[in-house]
Amino acid sequence: MSDVTPSIEFFVGIAEELSNVRLRRSKQTGIRNVLMIFENLKSLERFRSYTTQTYGDLRLIDSEGEISVTPSSLKIIWGGDEGDELKEVRCGFEIEKDEHWDRFMRFMERYAEANGMAYQDSQ
Repeated sequence: MSDVTPSIEFFVGIAEELSNVRLRRSKQTGIRNVLMIFENLKSLERFRSYTTQTYGDLRLIDSEGEISVTPSSLKIIWGGDEGDELKEVRCGFEIEKDEHWDRFMRFMERYAEANGMAYQDSQ
């Protein structure tokens, strides 16, 4: 599986393009929060399809395998003159265990490299 291109899927077989990701850690609990932002969503056309297989989870796929996360929030933001143009989709989830965080970060490094993205510290 070493030559697998990292991908993110809401629906099986439909790879989405991540526009931005925000990572935070709670000082009180230590729980890490991830907010993935998508400006376009290929699977949006198939949300009502009964023929497309979906898990209800977000699937992150790379050379190490598949990570399945259950979003704690999913917000679709519309814009444009008529309010019918997709502006972005925000998908949030929490990561509590250090080993899960480490695995997620390895995925993000591979995804960023494959898609020309770079890490930028906000501080």
